[in-house]
Parts: sequence; structure tokens; C-alpha cells
Amino acid sequence: MPDYRVSPLVQELPATVPFVGPETQERNQGYLFKARIGANESVFGPSPNAIQAMADAASESWMYGDPEFHDLREDLAAHHQVEPGNIMVGEGIDGMLGYVARMFLQNGDTVVTSAGAYPTFNYHVNGYGGKLEFVPYRADREDLDALIQKAAQLQARLIYVSNPDNPMGSWWDAQSIESITKQIPENCLLILDESYGEFAPPGTLPPLDLDNQRLLRMRTFSKAYGLAGMRVGYAIGNAELILEFNKIRNHFGVGRVAQAAARAALKDQTHLQRVLTQVRHSLETIKEIAVENGLMPLPTASNFLTIDCGKDGAFAAALMQSLIGKGIFVRMPGVSPLDRCIRITAGLPEYLQILAETLPEALARRLDLAPAQVAVISSWHGLERAAAHESGTIYVDACVSESLGNGDGKPSTRSDERTTEIALDHLRHHSPHFLFVVLDAADHAAHQGDRTAYIES
Repeated sequence: MPDYRVSPLVQELPATVPFVGPETQERNQGYLFKARIGANESVFGPSPNAIQAMADAASESWMYGDPEFHDLREDLAAHHQVEPGNIMVGEGIDGMLGYVARMFLQNGDTVVTSAGAYPTFNYHVNGYGGKLEFVPYRADREDLDALIQKAAQLQARLIYVSNPDNPMGSWWDAQSIESITKQIPENCLLILDESYGEFAPPGTLPPLDLDNQRLLRMRTFSKAYGLAGMRVGYAIGNAELILEFNKIRNHFGVGRVAQAAARAALKDQTHLQRVLTQVRHSLETIKEIAVENGLMPLPTASNFLTIDCGKDGAFAAALMQSLIGKGIFVRMPGVSPLDRCIRITAGLPEYLQILAETLPEALARRLDLAPAQVAVISSWHGLERAAAHESGTIYVDACVSESLGNGDGKPSTRSDERTTEIALDHLRHHSPHFLFVVLDAADHAAHQGDRTAYIES
């Protein structure tokens, strides 16, 4: 029994992170990835000017960074042709999402997002006691009308939309986005995540509407600018709304070196355009590799390509695991029917050569696999028995996984839909050498014939 007491909310949350990082996988498998093309980082790197700025600022790192981000906000305001008061900087969009959840949510407040959208947003909502309500994707795009309708119906406090979208790479045009920004329900805030905006075709990002107090738009230096390791993101919005961040934010959350890097990167638009060209060429190569192997690449407005494997989530998961086992780091969506796909980030030519050589073998291995191991577990002891095997795919019945929502083997006291997602996040963190796939009713029937069950009640 621990000699401390956390809040009841924290007691029921798993001690995990939204993603199992490639570093964790490398430690577990005992070797480094040969091709790191799964986290949507920019392998083409930051501007040389940003690298120099970081080197120059390193000797000053004994000082805190400017807690007002004055110079960076001035630069961003000039770039977007707004006032500095319309900009707030934070520790990447991930950090900004946490601040928004803290500002707007009380325990039990409803939040609407898409089933399969960015899991870090869900992580923050869970952490502040929000209740997630999910809307299915429609034709591999977030269903804008359905999101607005559900938010109005449930009196939601927050709506999350990404455009372009992660994990599918799909997008809506500016007119469609503008339409929903005029329909945001009363007492609700729409978070428009534009992390991949620099990669999008013209006409995707609507003009800034700084009078709309129900809208917050977010951008990042982690993608096109190649500064994922620096953790710099920012919000653009109504000045009064932006001012609310000062009440709760970590004022020293973005360090001196990171601020210097972001300023230099923003000023080097020539390098940005060079990266965008490299990304386009790389995605064309990935598309060709996918087509040559009988897979279907989906349209994208991002720096990654989502590839339809043509079968179910179990097939895509096994293919991903096979690629990982051969030293290629890729990812996949976690919710059906999106999980029929794998997701590959634009990479250096040498990375894509490794992919081209490896993918046919990985597909052949997947097609020849013996019946999958299937774990039906309702306690951590059951998980440990299943995980005694070196690797494999573990299918978890959705109805059973809900009992793991606390992450401690005890039945969850919550009955909302987030329990399954929390459980699966914890399972993946607990045993990252396995793939965990939630079975819905149809999938459950499909896999009845190939299961080896480890059942603990």
C-alpha cells in the first residue's frame, strides 16, 4: 500500500503514455531501427540556421527562457499578420492541448472527437476528468457535420478536429472548415489542429477569424520545420481567449534554446519550401512501393502516407509488426475500420530503399503466418501468462478489456467508452513487443477459428 494519496481521478488512470516510442521498442528488441519512418517527424531536419541558432544559444542555457516568449510571438504575429496578443506559445501542440483541457474541463464534462483521432488529446481529456464521445470517420475523413451535431446534442465543452488529419492524411477544404466554425454550439470550443498545415494543398487552411471566441487553431514546429525534439507549438485565436492561457500555463515550459531554434526556423522559409519538395518526392516513392506490392495508398495532405492493406486490422497489425521486426519503424491507426491501414512517414532515399527491399518479404511472411495467438484477458495475471511468449498479436475482446480500465486489474468504476482505450494504452505500454487489437463483434467471430486463449477471470 503506497504511503501517499493521489486524487480518485488519478487513481483510476493507467501509468502510461499515449504512444510507445521507437526508443522503447529499440530497447526491448535490442537493436536500433534502420529506418525511422513512423512518427511523422521530418527526417530532412531543421534549417541550418536553426541548428546554428541552437548552437549559439547553448552557452546561454544556464538562463531560463523568456516566460513571455516575446520575440517568438512577435515573429509569429508578423508571419501570420496578426497581433502578438493573438498568439500563445507552449510545449508543442501536445502541451497546448493539455492546457486547453485544464482551462475548460471539469469532471464529467463531455468532449467530442473522432474515433481514431489523435490519442494524446484523449490522454489529456482523461487526465482532467472529461468524458470522451466518439464520432466515426466517414470515408476516411473526420465527419464534420456529425461532430458538430453530437457536440450540440451532448452540450460538449470541447470539439477536436485535425485538418489535415492524422492518422489518415485526409483533409477538408477551407470552405468546409469555415462552415463548421460558424456552427460551434454555445459554451463550446472547437480546437482546430493544423499540425500538418504546411503540407496541405492551397485552399485547405481558412483565413484566420480572430473575432470567433469559440475557435482555437494550433500549429507546430515539430513537422515541416523539423524541430520535434525542441517541443514548440502555438495557438492562434481571439486575444481575450489567448489571455486565458496565462492563468494556468507553465511559464518556463519552452526553453531558451527551443525559442531560438523556432525563431530561426520560421525566418528560413527557403528551407521550408525545400523540405516540402523533398516530402512530396518521398511520398511519391512510398506510393510507388505500395502499389508495386498490391497495396492501396490513400490521398494525403501531410508528410505521411496511409496505406490500405486491403484486409482487416489483424492483417495490418501483423504486417506492421513484421516491418518492425526487420528494423523499419512504422505505425498504424488503432480503431476499426481505419486499422486496415499502416502509416509511413516521408523518409530519406536510403530509408525508402530499405522499405522497398523489405516490404515484399514482410507481406509474404504475413500471408504465411500460423494461426495468431489470441489472449482473452480480464486480469493482469492473464496478461502475464500471455506475454510469456516472445511476441505475437494479442486480440482483446472489447467487452473484457473494459474491466482493465483502471490499469490495476480491478474493475473500472467508470462505464463510459474511455475505459477500453485506457486499457489498451496500458496493455501496449506494459508489453510493447506484442500487438493488441480490440475485437468488435464481427472481428470476434472471424477469429474464433484461430485462437489460443489465455483466460483469467
